[in-house]
Amino acid sequence: MSELETKVRNVIEQIRPYLQADGGDIRFVEITPENVVNVELQGACGSCPFSRMTLKNGVEDAMRKALPEIKSVEAVNM
Repeated sequence: MSELETKVRNVIEQIRPYLQADGGDIRFVEITPENVVNVELQGACGSCPFSRMTLKNGVEDAMRKALPEIKSVEAVNM
């Protein structure tokens, strides 16, 4: 596991309780060579019509604030 992946996983762990409070969850999938973080939204987040807004305005903002080298955070369906 790379140092960047460890940092990404730590940011996800900090965000997770907020999503779990609303019945959702988030799982790290991978970091692409272009520094795009792929995650899977689970539970209520997987079907919520606002999940894209949560992903971009919440998760991605927090991730890029902590790790400016991250280009974006994208949801993938597993």
